[in-house]
Amino acid sequence: MSFTPALHAEWIKIRTLRSLLGALAAVLVATAAFSALAAADTDDADPLFSVFFGINFGQIAAIAFGTTAVASEFRGGALRLTLSAVPDRGRWFAAKTTAIALPALAVGLLTGFVTLLVGRAALGASAPGWAEGVRGAVGCGLHLTLMTLLAAGLAAVLRSAVATLSVLIPFLLIVSFVVGDLSGGAADFLPDRAGQVALHSTWDGTLGPWSGLAVSALWAAAALAAGGWNVRRRDA
Repeated sequence: MSFTPALHAEWIKIRTLRSLLGALAAVLVATAAFSALAAADTDDADPLFSVFFGINFGQIAAIAFGTTAVASEFRGGALRLTLSAVPDRGRWFAAKTTAIALPALAVGLLTGFVTLLVGRAALGASAPGWAEGVRGAVGCGLHLTLMTLLAAGLAAVLRSAVATLSVLIPFLLIVSFVVGDLSGGAADFLPDRAGQVALHSTWDGTLGPWSGLAVSALWAAAALAAGGWNVRRRDA
């Protein structure tokens, strides 16, 4: 099977599994809702991040989407059935990754712009300018996509949704917050911290908005490379 039919088959899996559609919807709802709450109770120290504060919760839904989309292949012999239709494992994993990335990017960008509109309405005169806000919205969409792909790659390595979420969610909720005040140090290069630089009006650390997203992209690429290697080398 060539790449296009394999991609189409993977897209059908995603759009027909309600858990995956629910996770994508949760990305938008969680980000916009928590951002609205944060913007309504901000001290205006960083109005742009106040607008996009909800990404801390939305990225958890993005991780759940990427994890579930891949880990479902390792349950009940599903991967063996998939590989009987697409024997080239590298092609299948590329199709799976693309089928995950495209809706994640579309929902991520939609989430970014909806959150920007909601946040600007909540902040009123204190809202960030449109140029800065659009940068944040695009950064929000890209960051959510990269976190999705990071989770997808790790799920291909661990072959378990429970194991993947047990690693990533504590990492985001505990490790990143514990070291989060170490701006300018190693903490700036954590995948979630680096990607969120684009959501700040000002940042004192080493990375800028786009270099921060590049660091997150490297994390995602490394996870996908490890996942692809694991898929090719291990038994289905």
